[in-house]
This record gives sequence, structure tokens and C-alpha cells, in this order.
Amino acid sequence: MNNISKKKPSYRISPGLRQYLQQYDRETALPVAYADLRRSSGSFPLLDRTGHDTLWETVQYEPHTLLELSQGLTEVYALLKTDGDLSFSEHLLADRIDYCRFGNSNPFRVRIVNQFNDNYDYFYVKRADASRVYGLELEHLLSPNSINFLVCGDTLIEEHIAGIPGDDFIKTRLDRPHLNQVRIAKEFVKFNERCFARLLGDMRAYNYVIDVTPDFEDEQYRVRAIDFDQQSYEGHKSMYLPQYFPDNRPVVELVRSLLKPETIRQYQTEERTLMARRARAERYRLKDLVDCMRQEDLAPADKIEQLKKELNLQHQTTLFDRCDSMGDVVRQNLRLVLGRRTH
Repeated sequence: MNNISKKKPSYRISPGLRQYLQQYDRETALPVAYADLRRSSGSFPLLDRTGHDTLWETVQYEPHTLLELSQGLTEVYALLKTDGDLSFSEHLLADRIDYCRFGNSNPFRVRIVNQFNDNYDYFYVKRADASRVYGLELEHLLSPNSINFLVCGDTLIEEHIAGIPGDDFIKTRLDRPHLNQVRIAKEFVKFNERCFARLLGDMRAYNYVIDVTPDFEDEQYRVRAIDFDQQSYEGHKSMYLPQYFPDNRPVVELVRSLLKPETIRQYQTEERTLMARRARAERYRLKDLVDCMRQEDLAPADKIEQLKKELNLQHQTTLFDRCDSMGDVVRQNLRLVLGRRTH
């Protein structure tokens, strides 16, 4: 397949997108900004339980800086979880801050601990990139997953998405005897369909998780994207289809071996129908988002032209010739995939 872009540029949040975020309660004042977390005094590698490098670093701060940050990050967590009700935050502590040098957003991951019972949760502090914000919001509106995030200036706060990383699931769990492989195959087909409909790219195995839910007779699975940096940026259609990434091949082979073509088409139709229903339910908000997106510069002109050509071939149409921006391309693709019922 074609190579993913090595480094996608970060796109600033435009006044139009900022207005959208304010209108739908995604923007709020925050006591801690991304730049504040850059004031570390050192770091050391974070290892997993088996002693392997996680590619994250635990960062260290001077005592007075750490005290200030811990209080502010606890308030950020309260804003994210309880709409700023600080009465629940007195027993919470930001006890660890990790940093990742890889990826476009260079995130900080904050661990919040409940001092009453040692239970902990995570959230992320990232640079606010318009591509990622559009990706998060489209996921919230069109997928079965609610997404919780906040923006303030150039800072993006994201809730942790729980699940087993896709690459770990494929390596260690895909062949387990108790696993319901048919259900995994079905969910991957649906995930593939969602990514293509809204043009979410780069769904290599480490960019999504498997959410496992025990049921009364078996387990249910859901594939959830966790990386939204490559929302409608690439020029090649294959970048928006997880089935074409080499590290997803074991799951693709599972689909081919367990599902007949007519069953695959059934699951694709089911997912398109559900997405169309969500789009109708959120028609006004989705229209506001896409109208804003259509005015944005979110990809180089050559990538937009390449994608227009490939999607014209995919859909056997010339409608994409009318598109002037990547937002126009997303709008047209949603209309065609979901039967022109998006807004």
C-alpha cells in the first residue's frame, strides 16, 4: 500500500472552528496549558510490567512546579468529568505525568489517583490540532462511541479510551480458544466501514483498541479508534481503509476465512444504516461542523486532488470534481456512503 505521510503538519484551530467549539461546550478556560507541562526537569523511560520500553517517558518536575501542576491537573480532570465540580477533587492526586515523543501531538498522559481507594484514571494533554479536533468530533457524532474532550487556546484535553491495543490483541489474543472470532471479524468490518465513510486515516493496529464486554453467554467486542491526527489528510483512498494496513492482515484473513461476501455486505449495510441514523439525529450539529470544515485548509492541494480522483473511481461518479477543500470531500463521501441522508 502507499506510505502514510511521515509527519503531518499541525493545523491551527481557526476562528470558525473555535466558534463551533464554544457553541457546543467543547471550549473552556483551563488552569493548565500544554506549554506548562513542558517545564520538566528530567525524565526516565517508562517500562511495562514485563520490563519492555513503552516508548513513553515519565517526566519529573521541581517540587514547587509539581505541586502547582498537580493541583491544576486535578481541576482539569474535574472539568472533564464533573463539569468543574471541585467538591469531588479534594481526594484526587495527579501522581504521574508521562510524555511521548512519537506521533504528531506529542502527548502528555496524566494519571489521576483516588487517595481513598488507590483507583486511578488517565487523561491526555496535547497540542490542539484542527485535524484531530475534527476527527474527535466526527467520531462523537457518527460512531457508537461518545468522545469527551475540551479545548482551551492551543491545548487539547482528551479522556482516556479504555481497551486492549489492537497490535497487542492481534499478537496475544487473536488465537485464544475462547475468543469469538466471528464477532471480532464482524466488528472489524464495521470499523473499516466507519473509517472510510468519514475518511479517518492511519488505522494501523496501534491506533485503535479492542473494547471487550462480557455478555451473559459470550463476549462482545468493539473496535475503537484512539488516534485522530490523520482525519482526512492523506491523498490515497487506501489510507482510509484499515484492511489495507499490513499489521491488520491477521484480522483481514480472519474476515476472509469466516465471513461470506454476502455476510460482509450485510454488516457493511448495517453500519451504514446506523451511521445514517446518527447523522439524522445530529443533523444540525453535523452540518455546522462540516460547513466549518469545508472552509478549512486541512491538506495539501495535491492530496485533495488525488483523493478526489480515487473516490470518483470508487463511487463511479464525477461528483468529487466539484470539491474545493478536504471538507467538501468529506461531505460528499458521507452523502454517497450514507445515501445522501447526512444533512
